[in-house]
Amino acid sequence: MAVDEKMTARQAEKEMENFKKIFQAVRLFPVEEADRIRETCREGSEGGEACNFREMEQQCQNCVVANAAASRTERGKLEVFDDVLYQLIARYVEIGRKEYVMELIRRLDNEWSFGQLNHEKLVDLFVHYNDKLYKDAITDAYNRRYYEDEMKEREWNAGIALVDLDDFKLYNDTYGHNAGDMALRTVADVIRKHTRKSDCLVRFGGDEFLLVMPDISEEVFNKKLQVIKHRVHEANIPGYTKLQISISIGGVLCQSEKIELAVARADHLMYQAKNNKNMVVTEQEARRLNQNGDMHKQKILVVDDSEMNRDILITMLENDFDIVEAENGEECLALLRQYGKEISIVLLDIVMPVMDGFEVLASMNRNRWIEDIPVIMISSEESDAFIRKAFQLGVSDYISRPFDNHVVRQRVFNTIKLYAKQRRLIALVSDQIHEKEKNNQMMVEVLSQIVEFRNGESGLHVLHIKVLTEMLLEGILQKTDQYRLTPEICQMISTASSFHDIGKIGIDEKILNKPGKLTKEEFEEMKKHTLIGASMLSKMERYKDEPLIDIAYQICRWHHERYDGKGYPDGLVGDEIPISAQIVSLADVYDALISERAYKKGFSHEKAIAMILNGECGTFNPILIECFMEIEQKIRQKMLEIQ
Repeated sequence: MAVDEKMTARQAEKEMENFKKIFQAVRLFPVEEADRIRETCREGSEGGEACNFREMEQQCQNCVVANAAASRTERGKLEVFDDVLYQLIARYVEIGRKEYVMELIRRLDNEWSFGQLNHEKLVDLFVHYNDKLYKDAITDAYNRRYYEDEMKEREWNAGIALVDLDDFKLYNDTYGHNAGDMALRTVADVIRKHTRKSDCLVRFGGDEFLLVMPDISEEVFNKKLQVIKHRVHEANIPGYTKLQISISIGGVLCQSEKIELAVARADHLMYQAKNNKNMVVTEQEARRLNQNGDMHKQKILVVDDSEMNRDILITMLENDFDIVEAENGEECLALLRQYGKEISIVLLDIVMPVMDGFEVLASMNRNRWIEDIPVIMISSEESDAFIRKAFQLGVSDYISRPFDNHVVRQRVFNTIKLYAKQRRLIALVSDQIHEKEKNNQMMVEVLSQIVEFRNGESGLHVLHIKVLTEMLLEGILQKTDQYRLTPEICQMISTASSFHDIGKIGIDEKILNKPGKLTKEEFEEMKKHTLIGASMLSKMERYKDEPLIDIAYQICRWHHERYDGKGYPDGLVGDEIPISAQIVSLADVYDALISERAYKKGFSHEKAIAMILNGECGTFNPILIECFMEIEQKIRQKMLEIQ
């Protein structure tokens, strides 16, 4: 088995310490001493169990250490001595720039037998013990356990960076967990490619990496982080070519400092970077931004009737945030109305004059501000009833006085980050929905344009019908609820209105574009477009249960029905005609009257209104006519705007 094991002296020392938990003997030999390894083994063993190792080595005719040194690979064997089974593993390793062989010897317990042993499984179990314990399975970076066990308590001279994958949850939710895993793996690979072997990468959280770069200058550290940011943004995700990822990085330098404190500082800077995404904010960059006044600070509203309490919180947070303050609930609500979503978080006391904290929360719920602006209660009231009521009213956290400054700062940062991620996800999902709706509407309009082009019309008819349908739906919603129209149904009616004439694609072009009046036979043929369109939609088996297709079917088949039963094709009467078809019918008649056709000139708005009211185009639902007349001037203006 070929081995490409490269490590620092510190890593080698730690790995040997881990192996000693499993193997009775763990030794390191320079490769150039391979010829003297056996002699070293004989002379270096001492007493007890080691004595058995010495005697065993003396009888070994094929030394795995010498073989591993000669082949620059890993060698292993099982050896029986005095009825005891031993496992020997020799690994070629590079430590720094020097070559070594690491020898591992373990006495196997009596229950082991040759039939049960498999060399590859033993190597995987023992040699890669450290990897299984401390490596993240997805990214092959170190895991959080490694950080807690091996890094947290040490004092470091290093560059410390927190790297957060922007919008990671969206990748999982939109493309699936495999896409999220591939994005994480890509980020880890890019970071490793542009860092040194002595640097350490840890998967710190679900979408966060910790990068530790020992003994690095501030200038080089900053440049490295910028390169990593650019390369990640340029990277291709295998299997997901449309997915472009970005990262936000916060970086600090620590000198003889425990890493935990440096990570907290880096986390604050990373949070600043995430305000813009795909950005690096180091201490050097933060100083520059602050000097130029370019550093964007989140706004915190501190609400407490005690000036001393407000001052304590302001002193604690003013370096990282813009602070506004209020001394009672009424002032708090006034500031919320003034700043709105500019306020990132409210730190709220309970017991205050004029209006207490619970009244503030009740008002924030009524105005739905609590959905966008998180609240942390900071109070001396510690009863279960107070705390329970606060959470029932929507607070994100509850901190009791007296409090620890570091704890408050961190909980404020964590809450703001959580809400910021939520807002970004909502915005991204909204953008995606809007983009899909736009694309769907474009496809609908392209299809309708094809029909209109064949019919010799201008192409504006479909747009006119959609706009008129939306205006009539808005009017009928305000006038009555008898049709149980929800916003979702209204949206589907508006979209489906574009399909009203698709059946004309099956009508002879000579009839469609005849300049004069149609004969009775030709008119009967023209009337078939309602049935043709409905038939086309009914044959879409894959989508037959979709509400949009059902509404489109209603509109296609019945938009020439009339309220008095004198329409076609089925002679439906009154509200036997679906409201969707009634609305499109009125919109279609009005637009046909004011538009120029192959067989006529367009009428004026006033003439069209008169003809509809006089029943020259058939009878319509009285409620619809009322709605139409209430907005007829708005309709006239709208039609002029989209000519």
